[in-house]
Amino acid sequence: MSKTKNTNTRKSTFKNKNRFKELEVKPHSDLSQPPSRKADLIDVELIEKDAKERSSKKPFWEKVLTAIKGDKPSYKELVINVEPLESRVALLVDGVLDKFTIERRKQKRSFGSIFTGKIQNLEPGLKAAFVDIGREKNAFLHYWDILPAKDTSFEMVRDNSRKESKPKIRMEDIPKEYPIGTDIVVQITKDTIGSKGPRITTNVALPGRFIVLMPYGGQCGVSRKIESKQERKRLKKIIQELTIPEGMGLIIRTAGEGKKSRYFVRDLYILINEWNAISSKLASSRNASCVYQEPDLVERSIRDFLTEDIDRVLIDDQEQFNRTRSLVEKISSRSRKKIHHFNQPIPIFERFNIEKQIQQTFMRQVPLPSGGELVFDETEALVAIDINTGGHKNKNHDNRDFIVNVNVEAAIEIARQIRLRNVGGLIIIDFIDMKNRRDRNTVFQVMKQQMYDDKARNHILAISPLGIMQMTRQRHEESNAATMYQECPYCHGSCIIKSSETISIEIQRSLLSVLSHYRSRVKTIANDETLAVKVLLHPSNLEFLRDNDEEYLIDIEKRFSVQLLFQPDPNYHIENFRILNSETGREML
Repeated sequence: MSKTKNTNTRKSTFKNKNRFKELEVKPHSDLSQPPSRKADLIDVELIEKDAKERSSKKPFWEKVLTAIKGDKPSYKELVINVEPLESRVALLVDGVLDKFTIERRKQKRSFGSIFTGKIQNLEPGLKAAFVDIGREKNAFLHYWDILPAKDTSFEMVRDNSRKESKPKIRMEDIPKEYPIGTDIVVQITKDTIGSKGPRITTNVALPGRFIVLMPYGGQCGVSRKIESKQERKRLKKIIQELTIPEGMGLIIRTAGEGKKSRYFVRDLYILINEWNAISSKLASSRNASCVYQEPDLVERSIRDFLTEDIDRVLIDDQEQFNRTRSLVEKISSRSRKKIHHFNQPIPIFERFNIEKQIQQTFMRQVPLPSGGELVFDETEALVAIDINTGGHKNKNHDNRDFIVNVNVEAAIEIARQIRLRNVGGLIIIDFIDMKNRRDRNTVFQVMKQQMYDDKARNHILAISPLGIMQMTRQRHEESNAATMYQECPYCHGSCIIKSSETISIEIQRSLLSVLSHYRSRVKTIANDETLAVKVLLHPSNLEFLRDNDEEYLIDIEKRFSVQLLFQPDPNYHIENFRILNSETGREML
C-alpha cells in the first residue's frame, strides 16, 4: 500500500466516531473537582545548583573574560520552545525563570505594526482622533501622539545642522491640519485590550538590535539607562559620525553600551533597507491596511534579549535553530556561537524545570521563600497585590526587622512576577505597614532597583504611611493570563479556567512527554506492535481536538507508533485529563 493510502486510512480512522464513543470507565472523584490553585514553593537552591553546573561548562575564553572584568555575573539562558500551535520563550537567570512570553500561531501580532489609515472622527473633548486602520475597531490616536515625539527615556543629541522632519504643530491646530478623511501613516503602540481598540501614533519607530530608527523623527539620542557619562559622550560622537538620511532620527538602545561604531553602522543599514521596503508598500497602498508587521516571537526575542550578558540560547526546533543562526550571523559572529540546538528526548521546558515555574505564574497566591505569600487580583485596568505574612519565619525575633525583611522579599518577587505575568496599567501594592520612613524608603529603593531592567517603561511612587505603593507599567498587549485563560463557565466570569485550546496543547505536550519517556525505557518495539493509549477528558475538549488539531494527533501516532483513543466524560472538570495505557488501564507517567 502506498504512503498516500496509508495517510488517508489513518485520517479516516481518526474521524471514525466509534473511536470517540464513551467507554464504561468509572470516573475518578478527584478529577471531578477543579485542580488546585495553590502553587508549590519551588526549590530555588536545586535550580541554581543545576544552572551552576551548566555555567561551569562555558568556553574557556568566556571564563577568562569574566575573570578580567572582576565580577560574578549571573548565568543567563534564553530557552525557546517551538511547537506547531505556539512558541514559548523563557529567560532564565541562574536557572530561575525571570521572563516568560507566549505566542499562539493563530494570534495576530499587532503591537509595532505599521498601517495606512484614514481619520474617521475627531473628538475635541478627548483631544483624540479615531482612525480606520482596517480592523474591526477604529484605533485611538491622541493629539499628543500626532505631535513630534517628546520621549524622556532618551537624551537628545543636539545637532543644529539637522533640519526638523516635521513643521511645528500646536495641539489646537491639529483638527485643521488633520481633518476627517485625512490619510495617515500610524504605528500601534498598544494592542486591543478588553473592549478598548488599539492605540496608535504617527511617531513611527523601527527597533533594531542596537538602535531604534525613527523615519519621521529627526531626533537622535542615547538611552538614559546608559549612565556612564564617558560612555554617553562616546556614543553621541558615534551618532554624529553616522550617515543618517535627511529627516530621520535614531536612538541608541541600552544593548549598544560598549559597542564599536561598526555595530551601529550595520544596524542602521539593515533598518534603512527595511524602511525602504515599507515605503514601497506605502506608495502602492490605497486602502486602510497593514504595511509592516513585527517579526514572530523567536526573532523578536533574539533581537531584544541576545546581548553580551546572555550566556547561551537553546532552541528545540531544527528549522528555527537554523533560521536564528542565520539572522544572528548577520549581526555578530561571536553571538552566533551562543545559539545551540536542543535535541534531547525530554521536552526542553521540562528539562530546565520551567514548566513548574510557569504554573506558579498564573496562581492567585504565590508563596515566598520564608513562609509569607503574595495575593494577586487582576482586572482589566488595575492589578492589586497584597502581602501576607502567613507562616513567615521570624528568625531575629525583632518585629521591625521582621516586617522590613518580609516586604523586601516581597518586593523582589513582585517585580519578577510582574514581568512573568506581563501585567500593566495601574498596579497597587499593599505592603505590611512600616511606621519608620527609612524602612519604607528601603523597600521603595529595592523595588526601583528590581524594576530597573524591565523593558516595559514603569513609574514607581514612594510607599505611603499606610504601606501602599502605586506604580504604572507600560502595557502593549494583553497579559499572559488573558492569552492562556478564558472566563469560567462554572462561575460566570468570576474566575478563570484554561481554554480548550490550552488544554489541547497540554494534552499533546503530555502525550509527547509520556511517549518520549516510554520510548527511552523501551528501546525496541516490533514494527507491527502498536501501543494503544487512552485519553480521558471533558467532552468540550474532545470536540476541540477533533475539530482543530486532528493533523497534530495523527503526527504523534506516526512518530511514536501509537493508537490514540479518546473517552469523553462530562463528570471531568474541564481542565482535567488522564493518559492511560489501554491494555493495563494504568496511568502513564
